[in-house]
Amino acid sequence: MSQPLMSVRPAPIELRVGDVVQIKTREEILATLAGDGTLDAMPFMPEMLAFAGRELVVEKRAHKTCDTIAWTGLRRVDETVHLAGSRCDGSAHGGCQAACQIYWKDAWLTKVPRDGAPVVSSAAPASASACTEADLHAATRQPTSDGNAEVLYRCQATELLQFTHPLSSWDFRQYVHDVRSGNATLYATIKALAWRVFRWSNGRFRGYKLQQSIFNHMQRLRGGMTNVPLAGDKVKTPRETLSLAVGERVQVKSVEEIRDTLNVEQRNRGLYFDKEMQPYCNKAYQVGARVTQIIEEKTGRMMQLPGDCLILEGVICTGRY
Repeated sequence: MSQPLMSVRPAPIELRVGDVVQIKTREEILATLAGDGTLDAMPFMPEMLAFAGRELVVEKRAHKTCDTIAWTGLRRVDETVHLAGSRCDGSAHGGCQAACQIYWKDAWLTKVPRDGAPVVSSAAPASASACTEADLHAATRQPTSDGNAEVLYRCQATELLQFTHPLSSWDFRQYVHDVRSGNATLYATIKALAWRVFRWSNGRFRGYKLQQSIFNHMQRLRGGMTNVPLAGDKVKTPRETLSLAVGERVQVKSVEEIRDTLNVEQRNRGLYFDKEMQPYCNKAYQVGARVTQIIEEKTGRMMQLPGDCLILEGVICTGRY
């Protein structure tokens, strides 16, 4: 792998949800990268090259994310977006099937004018590049000790703590940015803040159980989601194999039925059932993919999963909770 050199950084651009961007050419993107294939410590992965030159829509302003490595809470991300229709296919990472959303630095994009004017790129010439495609592929593997034949992978998910910064959930500037960027409406942001306060007050003040009972009653009246414990009581969690194929329709079970399959850590054979998954209960979805292996973010190891793990079309973590 070549040594890190000075990369060429274009001027930042201000992007909002719904903006159309053109992903820069391979040569233009390589010119922004250091020799280790990163910009501000964020890896540009080989899988992303397939999107070079395409026009995509900004799905979210990715200014914050969750720490899925050390579980310390929220993390701030700078000058980054998620683009609709761009997920990692794992082809350069041993066939990982996690289908992660890709982080795109503003420097790798050009905003498409709304008036139909031609796109003007501000990138440096290819000769200025400190990184090659070979460097990108080499950077997908972590260095291992002598004699260790195990492959350890490196990607945006494993390097999350390197290109993000701690963010307090009480830093209200993030919520202003959510609204201004189009990530969330003012109403949705207020609801998220109210939920945050509601969860924070759990056990801190008298009357919490009454407050929760009133909340659940109001939610049932309006057809909303109630706040119920998700942890189960199983010591050995059950397994059910439906042998579903990609494209088939499935019905997600009710919260109560799912809770009956979980242990006290809200897990079924290691797989965590999160609060973010609750809104999808009792609804039907199409099977998008079967998942048998994913990279563990903390170690970079390829984890083998049982063959009954699925990704459902349109079922994503929205981060509302």
